[in-house]
Amino acid sequence: MKLFRVLFLFIIYNLAAQQKPIETVYFDFDKYDLTESQSKVVNNFIKSIDTAKVESIQIYGYCDDRGTDDYNFRLSHDRVNTIQNLLVSSGFKESKIVILEGKGRVVVRPDTVENLYETRLRNRRVDLIVVKRNSFGKDIYSSFKDKLKVGDKIYLESILFDMGSSRLTNHSKKELDKIALTLQKQKNLQFEIRGHVCCTPEIYSDGIDKDTKERRLSWNRAKTVFNYLSSKKVSKNRMRYQGCGNKFPLRMGDNYDRRVEFLITKI
Repeated sequence: MKLFRVLFLFIIYNLAAQQKPIETVYFDFDKYDLTESQSKVVNNFIKSIDTAKVESIQIYGYCDDRGTDDYNFRLSHDRVNTIQNLLVSSGFKESKIVILEGKGRVVVRPDTVENLYETRLRNRRVDLIVVKRNSFGKDIYSSFKDKLKVGDKIYLESILFDMGSSRLTNHSKKELDKIALTLQKQKNLQFEIRGHVCCTPEIYSDGIDKDTKERRLSWNRAKTVFNYLSSKKVSKNRMRYQGCGNKFPLRMGDNYDRRVEFLITKI
């Protein structure tokens, strides 16, 4: 059992390390406002990054395991908003903050944790994760930046799908709402929505949509995004969609291949 716990903690540590938080701000119990020393951590973070090389920033908030899910979900959101407000008030561009999410409480079993106080302290936090420009590869971006060109691809980590599903999650809808507002300002931009799938044997070119039972999962994902943007007043004449199946894995994990991308076709 002890070996199992060690292996479990090792796996969790490595999963967390893959996200590579650039900076972490720890909060006092049941608090979302910042002390002077905590504010200094954020201000030093702002000074340390070269905004010209930053494509976007993601902010995630967490709470320890005490309290109800609903209460801690709100508290984690308040912590995230506090960090965002400080970033913006210090001159960081709000448009570069592409994910703003409170994760709620981190559930632990107190009887299995050796240093419960330290564990809880580390779970009362906000992680700031920076995506550097072009870190997804040549001509691939993580936001609708100002100076796009034909052939550029935009991949958004927050628009991902559940396994076998072409339905939009609530989080994806919120991100698409932001994109719709951006597209309404960039009225000449035309693009193709490309759907992708993971975990499909090589003998098949696409996955099965569990709702329709069709082997057109990547097409259905792209069409879902097309229809959602259309419902948000983005002209259908500016968009087209297609399914790419399993042809273009990012090799960053299965969840990242359950995605859509935007290919710029006309400026």
